[in-house]
Amino acid sequence: MGASPFAIFLIFLCGYTLSQFYRSFLAVLAPELANEFALSSADLGNMSSAWFTAFAVMQLPIGLAFDRLGPRRCVSVLMLVGALGAAVFALAQSGRDLILAMALIGIGCAPIYVAALFMFGRAYPPQHFALLSSWMIGIGSAGNLLGATPLALAAQAFGWRSVFFGLALATLLVAALVAKCITDPPPASGAPSKASGWLAELKELLVLRDLWFFVPMLIVSYGIVAAERGVWMGPFLADVYGLDQIARGNAALLMGAAMCVGAMAYGPLDQWFGARKPIVVAGTFMTAACFLALWHWPARTLATTIVLLTLIGLIGLTWGVLMAHARSFFPEHLLGRGITLANFLCMAGAGAIQAFSGARVDALKAATDAETAYASLHVTFGLVLLASGALYLLSSETSRTSRDDGT
Repeated sequence: MGASPFAIFLIFLCGYTLSQFYRSFLAVLAPELANEFALSSADLGNMSSAWFTAFAVMQLPIGLAFDRLGPRRCVSVLMLVGALGAAVFALAQSGRDLILAMALIGIGCAPIYVAALFMFGRAYPPQHFALLSSWMIGIGSAGNLLGATPLALAAQAFGWRSVFFGLALATLLVAALVAKCITDPPPASGAPSKASGWLAELKELLVLRDLWFFVPMLIVSYGIVAAERGVWMGPFLADVYGLDQIARGNAALLMGAAMCVGAMAYGPLDQWFGARKPIVVAGTFMTAACFLALWHWPARTLATTIVLLTLIGLIGLTWGVLMAHARSFFPEHLLGRGITLANFLCMAGAGAIQAFSGARVDALKAATDAETAYASLHVTFGLVLLASGALYLLSSETSRTSRDDGT
């Protein structure tokens, strides 16, 4: 007999907490890693991009595997790859080693969140999907907290290499729990036969015109917030305000705590308001306003900057509601592939944003001072969010094929 629904939630929550840590810890360690390995801003961006790109590339095959094989084997096996990546990071001797390690960790983390969504989508009524997915993000964002002051303190006490050996062991433990405790749900009725091609199934998703206006939001909404929290807030605070590792960790802790609270708060809003699109639009435009304030407010103090970064964390994670909105358009037999396609767009966008932003920061630092360089980065983030939000306004609130099923 499989684990209880609560135990299943906790197991996936542990894995997702690790995933959140791995995508955000560079903000605290980036300046030290840059000094030890002579890394540029582009190198730091490529390190984070390697995680997100590997994560994204795995999404479509994972969706196929979920619908046909189930999540248990997929998650447990790939998390072993993630544990290997954490060990490689701990043993790294060059920037290339770090990039390889981040790619392996990204592969290991790739199935965790979508596996949880897959289980929620099969086991719970559609109207609970936004709540469960947002709470998974909100509680799991504790990984952002662990990747802040606790990481800074642990790195100073034991060294960052010892910390990553411990993370490798933790990842192995979660993989073992998934293998032992998770039971795959039965196949959905109407599921395609194994003979049907994945290209045909992908086409079935891509022809859903309702989803087209989602694409820019799926690509940038999470990726920009993740880039700020996971990479750039640390170098920004170090280069512009001279903060040391512990002080940067404290700032990251505030932003991470805000992300936890904000993501959980988004969960029940679609049921309270009876709509999803206005919630996503409001959150996106307010997040863009905070990025524009980081650009246009040259006389801001450190305290004001920390407040703006914290607000970005609080209101920026509209991802759970956006995924619930997108989920309402997916046919039941393509649920796994639909969720992973949306997650692919999200993580591929995040990888591209971080690689681009790293190169952009290097070019700007070569041409101007650090404060101007980061101001240019922040105005770019704000304008991209405004443009994607404007296109998302053209989307439908409900799928034509799901208006009668409560989704």
